[in-house]
Amino acid sequence: MDKQAKPKRAVRCLKEKGRKRMNGNIRIAIVDDDVHIGDMMEEILKKEGYDVLRAYSGTEALLLLSGCRPDLILLDLMLPGLSGEEVLPHISGIPVIVVSAKVGVDDKVSMLMSGAADYVTKPFDTKELLARIKVRLRSDADREASGIYSVGDLRLDTSARSVSAGGQEVRLTKTEYAILKLLMQNRNQAISKSVILDRISEDTPDCTESSLKIHISNLRKKLRNASGKEYIEAVWGIGFKISE
Repeated sequence: MDKQAKPKRAVRCLKEKGRKRMNGNIRIAIVDDDVHIGDMMEEILKKEGYDVLRAYSGTEALLLLSGCRPDLILLDLMLPGLSGEEVLPHISGIPVIVVSAKVGVDDKVSMLMSGAADYVTKPFDTKELLARIKVRLRSDADREASGIYSVGDLRLDTSARSVSAGGQEVRLTKTEYAILKLLMQNRNQAISKSVILDRISEDTPDCTESSLKIHISNLRKKLRNASGKEYIEAVWGIGFKISE
């Protein structure tokens, strides 16, 4: 399939940085260098009432994300510049559905283990893609509304600011709580150390790269002592993730 010249609209969200949306629509970012497929996805998403953002390379995707925060990302893997595999570790707190022509089981497993929320192969059925998007968004909305995050028997209640593991209350420091909350908000998604530091900096400005390792080590020990389980996994070359 021939790829058309991309329109100059990839990073328009940068101009919106710091501004509220003019409507309450959910924003979905399409990261795909194939303009034909991207246009098709944009059309069906807009018919469903979603706002759509576009990026055509891995580099443009990171630039886009530096200026705005979509509610969900549809990410191709075979991108010019940075590949989708290279972009994914830089995304935190946003569900990512990989939409790729790579159909191998190893590719799917690798991306899901690296933090993707779902994986859809090309060519795809538009009804299935929309269904997967709605399920992912509904799941995130339900968790945010309740203020309760759970992974197996690990439970974090934001309203009570409490944590329990294996039915036992776990007392955490402010920094440990902030780290655990971030990981549980992004369950099964690997988050880099730099992203963790950036995301918790508002609540714990004294946490540094060197002290982060100590905080995570202490957090893992407290959770393990309460339940006998390892919830936080170190992902080589990326960072950490929480998984069942």
